[in-house]
Amino acid sequence: MKKTRVTIRVKRAFGPAVEGEAVVSGEGFSPRYDLDRWSGVITKPGHQLEGVNIRDKILFFPTAKGGIAAGWAFYDIKAKGIAPKAMAFGVTNPVMVQGAVFANLTITEGWSRDPRECIRTGDIVRVDPQAKTIELLKRA
Repeated sequence: MKKTRVTIRVKRAFGPAVEGEAVVSGEGFSPRYDLDRWSGVITKPGHQLEGVNIRDKILFFPTAKGGIAAGWAFYDIKAKGIAPKAMAFGVTNPVMVQGAVFANLTITEGWSRDPRECIRTGDIVRVDPQAKTIELLKRA
């Protein structure tokens, strides 16, 4: 039986290539308002990922939430050692991108297919900004 390769192409990307555990959400994300920036745990009551720790994960969100304060929050969590390895957004905003670039966090925007259709939380994925791809490496 032939193994089907899962690859998502992204429109825009920045940062180093990284591999790690995927966390997939159908809800948007703000590092300022959804996250406890001391623990790395999503603490916003009712958020789809409430209770999930983002440290060293590769996060998938359809949208970014938040304004100017969200940008500096990435640098803050990176300095504290609780940042994700990468964030893959369907749609983001310039402030989030600027914050990720400043913190040297891998970030992508725009998907050739919705990750919720082919990647599950716990899967191991590779994000390669230079190739503008996200690949499924191993199923959870």
